[in-house]
Amino acid sequence: MHSSTDSGSAAPGVDLDRAVPLRRLVYLQEADEVTIGSPETDTYAVFPPDGAELVRMLADGRTPREAAERYEAAHGESVDIADLVEALVELDLVRSAGEPVGPDGPAGGATPVRWQRLGRLVFSRPAFVGYALVTALAVAEMIRVPRLVPRVDHIFFSSSYTLVVLMLFVGQVPLLALHEAFHALAGRRLGLRSRLSVGRRLVYLVLETSLDGLVGVERRKRYLPIMAGMLADTLAIAVLTLVADLTRDTNAGVASICLAMAYATVLRLAWQGFFYLRTDLYVLLSTVLGCVNLHAAAADVLRNAVRRGTGRPPLDLSVHHPVDRRVARWYAWLMLVGYVFTLTMFAGVVVPTAYRLLHDMWLRLTGQASLAGRLDSLALMLLSAAQTVAVLVLAARERRAAASA
Repeated sequence: MHSSTDSGSAAPGVDLDRAVPLRRLVYLQEADEVTIGSPETDTYAVFPPDGAELVRMLADGRTPREAAERYEAAHGESVDIADLVEALVELDLVRSAGEPVGPDGPAGGATPVRWQRLGRLVFSRPAFVGYALVTALAVAEMIRVPRLVPRVDHIFFSSSYTLVVLMLFVGQVPLLALHEAFHALAGRRLGLRSRLSVGRRLVYLVLETSLDGLVGVERRKRYLPIMAGMLADTLAIAVLTLVADLTRDTNAGVASICLAMAYATVLRLAWQGFFYLRTDLYVLLSTVLGCVNLHAAAADVLRNAVRRGTGRPPLDLSVHHPVDRRVARWYAWLMLVGYVFTLTMFAGVVVPTAYRLLHDMWLRLTGQASLAGRLDSLALMLLSAAQTVAVLVLAARERRAAASA
């Protein structure tokens, strides 16, 4: 924040003698950094302590010139206060001219967060006791009835592969929504807003919940919103297993579908072990350790290992946060574990499943099946092509957005 620029020289558009209409701000100090942002816009940035001190002065109603003079008197150094005000404007932490303000001033302009009471109920102590009992009962039933344990064969609950794919897709949509709803509700119980969007991981379409305001919450309170999605997946597996157990003798079709969806949810839960992706486990670990961008630092550590082996100069790791550099030394190896786990899942799940599908489709399309079987295989091919097109369209949109940014 230090600069030789005199506080009296203002950039165009910055009035140093007029108070800055800041939004309602929150401050979170951790170590030698202060996160400042506004729940109204879900925009947050990390400031050094002296920068945060200046922001607090502006928030208290002092003009930029007064804040700069107080800062210089306290620290013996001048500051480019106009640059700070422009940064706050870019972060959308300053109210625009004519923007309505709540009845209690700037602090009263935020609208209440919906579903906050439901979030508190879903994550109350009695609720957690119920979740633990359901999960324990499901595990006990898996031990008593081994065929309830999730396995690859559960996917093929019907001879119609199109029906299998459609049912798994349709069945997983509400389970994906439940996963993201748990993230959102765990954040909303803290008064945080959330946004749901469609994204992709590798070649798969996924739903994503954004909780930008989480960075402004005390670190220990962030853990539950981060872990809430995995809690939802665990509960879904438990409930589906128990329903399958209750219906396996009376309605085998329902039981088979439940086991298929439970297995698909297990695969999604196992996805958290892909440490080279920004999974929920990655976010949790980064939060616990106080990292800023651990993924980028660990990736550069791995690249340097390759560069040393090929005789190329290493990348400069000093561009990363000191905490990231320290953690990346061992997290880079955990990323390698994630790659190995991915290959194991590929060999143990993807390859057998794909072989069975492709083998049976080949037999059907070459005339070794009924007309219904051939039509079923053609429909499955069209569904696969549609998913591929959707992923490509989403990837192209992401590239355009990144280019424009």
